[in-house]
Amino acid sequence: MTQETAAATTDAVLDREETISRDELEALQLSRLQHTVAYAYDRVPLYKRKFDEAGVHPTDLRELSDLAKFPFTTKEDLRLEYPFGMFAVPQNEVARIHASSGTTGRATVVGYTKKDLADWAKLVARSLRASGVRPGMKVHNAYGYGLFTGGMGAHAGAEALGCTVIPISGGQTERQITLIQDFKPDAILATPTYLLTIADAMIKQGIDPASTSLKYAVLGAEPWTEEMRHELEVTMNIKACDIYGLSEVMGPGVAGEAVETQDGSHIWEDHFRPEIIDAFDPSVVLGDGEPGELVFTSLTKEALPIIRYRTKDLTRLLPGTARPAHRRMGRITGRSDDMIILRGVNLFPSQIEEIALRIPELSPHFQLELTRPEGHRMDQMTVKIERRDAVTAEGAAAAAKVLQQQIKIHVGSSCAVDVVDPGSLERSNGKLRRIYDMRPKG
Repeated sequence: MTQETAAATTDAVLDREETISRDELEALQLSRLQHTVAYAYDRVPLYKRKFDEAGVHPTDLRELSDLAKFPFTTKEDLRLEYPFGMFAVPQNEVARIHASSGTTGRATVVGYTKKDLADWAKLVARSLRASGVRPGMKVHNAYGYGLFTGGMGAHAGAEALGCTVIPISGGQTERQITLIQDFKPDAILATPTYLLTIADAMIKQGIDPASTSLKYAVLGAEPWTEEMRHELEVTMNIKACDIYGLSEVMGPGVAGEAVETQDGSHIWEDHFRPEIIDAFDPSVVLGDGEPGELVFTSLTKEALPIIRYRTKDLTRLLPGTARPAHRRMGRITGRSDDMIILRGVNLFPSQIEEIALRIPELSPHFQLELTRPEGHRMDQMTVKIERRDAVTAEGAAAAAKVLQQQIKIHVGSSCAVDVVDPGSLERSNGKLRRIYDMRPKG
């Protein structure tokens, strides 16, 4: 830890809930959980129906482990109740509405009361502070604004922390660079792949990304690896930390990573109860340290309480470190619905990123193309990845062979590798698309 990072962590004033013991936290969780389950049952018809069908009642929740008796909530539940069927308060108490893009089906809609918005801002502020951001800093917010929760959620949290917010939103990369140079922000909020896009564009303009005023980056909205963290920190001379959230549970700020440890995001368990379930047998709740699918129950939300929401994110729960009472999330290895099954082997884009970034000739810019050539029964995956600028054609060919071998060794499946010229693949303006499925439908 640098002296600057150490100083940034010692001058932070923590919320009381960040400093309580695990026993105190679990007592608070149980009280809030009992209230939330009864509140949802009384106010949201879907929950009354699901609880009754499962043969459980809010009074059955006597200890934290009893949560496993209750049914899950899924994205499909929210889509079936579109637009406002999941709301637990009258419309005149809903202060704001957000929604997903709906690119994979009907949009999921979420709502917030004024108290929900205040709690959300508080938790984003807590996450930013944990990641090194301090009151008075200028914060360049490159998350997208609008119905997506990222932009406005991060904005409100930075303001609540006492920062000066630069609300640039996503895209307009040239303008992003101009404002970073002119306004001299201390911190940037973005997706990791978009921050990489900004750094690459700076290099093309002859600007050294390590020479800017930026000291901290708080990055989220997509899985990223330790190798990507190293790439960004070295390229931009920053400390990069994770922030986690999803619209259905709240938005960004459900969990945040501490800059002094950088060992996974602490879940703010005074507001959310996490579980890990077996992704293939959801009835099995796994213990801490075991990998599986992350499930969340909200403990304080008014407009849209959420009970046992299946996030599809694959991770594990670990003991707290910088915030000892609050458990950490391990790195998200992928999403169960982003998993590629290639010739009987399960793999995720993050595995390819992790392997590729260990090969010096290759850049972090890659895509996975899935095809099934005519007349073949087996699927084919091609990794299209950019070489770094100084790498020759011979060096690129050698790196392609290394990547192909390493994927076979560490993932267990064969694939083709196509090393392409720098700048030839699509760049992120927010969330980056990694998988291009060109297999015949049906």
